[in-house]
Amino acid sequence: MTDQNLTTAQSGAAQSGPVGIAPVQPAAVPQEARAHAEDLGAFVAASPSSYHAAAEVARRAQAAGFTLLAEDAAWGVTRGGRYVVVRDGSVIAFTVPDAAGPTTPFTIVGAHTDSTGFKLKPKPTTRGAGGWWQVGVEVYGGPLLNSWLDRELELAGRIVTHDGTEHLVRTGPMLRIPQLAIHLDRGVNDNGLALDKQRHTQPVWGLGDAQGADVLAALAADAGVDPADIGGYDVVLAETQPARAFGAGQVLFASPRLDNLLSTHAGLTALLGRAAGAGSAGAASVEMFAAFDHEEIGSASRSGAAGPFLEEVLVRVSSALGATPEERSRAFAASLHVSSDVGHAVHPNYPERHDPANHPVAGGGPILKINANQRYATDAHGAAAWNAACRDAGVPTQEFVSSNVVPCGSTIGPISATRLGIRTVDVGVPILSMHSARELTAVVDPWYLSRAMRAVFGG
Repeated sequence: MTDQNLTTAQSGAAQSGPVGIAPVQPAAVPQEARAHAEDLGAFVAASPSSYHAAAEVARRAQAAGFTLLAEDAAWGVTRGGRYVVVRDGSVIAFTVPDAAGPTTPFTIVGAHTDSTGFKLKPKPTTRGAGGWWQVGVEVYGGPLLNSWLDRELELAGRIVTHDGTEHLVRTGPMLRIPQLAIHLDRGVNDNGLALDKQRHTQPVWGLGDAQGADVLAALAADAGVDPADIGGYDVVLAETQPARAFGAGQVLFASPRLDNLLSTHAGLTALLGRAAGAGSAGAASVEMFAAFDHEEIGSASRSGAAGPFLEEVLVRVSSALGATPEERSRAFAASLHVSSDVGHAVHPNYPERHDPANHPVAGGGPILKINANQRYATDAHGAAAWNAACRDAGVPTQEFVSSNVVPCGSTIGPISATRLGIRTVDVGVPILSMHSARELTAVVDPWYLSRAMRAVFGG
């Protein structure tokens, strides 16, 4: 980026498209971006599972004055109120403007709380060859399996006791999926590493005879309950190495679970920033942040974007504002959903895997995701709204489109648009190593994204 272009970007003139965009130089990274990245790291550390992420969102929202709603109780939603509701590993927070009425539209920023990896199986405690204690795990989503090797991992999630009480649990560093030494596979660097998802991905966590080996007992101890009281559990493996900035000028940021806690944190920060500034009180729309579980496995669950959670919250809020079904439909027709998930930065070692004209770069700002086959929900109106928000926020933006010979991924945008009929635009931040146990982005881009989201909400 030339000095002239850098000055333009910092002064608030957004750039449309990748032409002329280059990574931000170290001296150009604002302190606010570094502070945002540091807080993102803290958010990731507090969120080893989707259940922890939803709980952390709710904790931060309540600390900012939001009222926690229970789904099985009557909601006293009023104009000027701030609310948050949790369903399993999903969470929705929203603010109601003072002048809200039956046809007031919704402005929604959406993300997801889950990440690819491994989930604890039933009968999880096993004893492997050589006296190793092992844990039975099932592949969750589409992780880069090799990236999980030789890392200190923890178990995290929830257990439910026989009385129906839910406990969040996390063990801290406890497990490792050991790689086979090169001496026992001399051709691995020439032939490539091929991992059997069943035989080669089961972690070790102890040594000795079978007596004393009980993974569920370790989870029960963390929750302070008797192992015999565990009635069920949803527990995943999580990478434990902290997030950190590094590289020349500390412009790079590596962390577990950037897909998609980066967007979850950005959206929450934007909503809480609006609420702290009292901008939401006089807003023209109900401002809402929604983060869903199970995106990495298709979103088809009671707490996924294909499920009823968001629709039920929208209907309950609309009803509280006195809307008839027709007025609610009018509100939905005027609403906007910005679906945010990470995307692919151009990989320096594999540039041929990307579209030759659209090259999103790290440090170049958030991306607008486009796909002709509606793998992303962006249309012309959504693109215009997103570009206007970036312009208002003084944030550069770039487009992402897949190469025609590389299949395009998808996210919650098309799913929620299909279910609700609300205009949706898909955006995100460019990263490398997507679906790795540890992913990489530029320090400045999560901050850019959150600023743009705040502008979507209204400033």
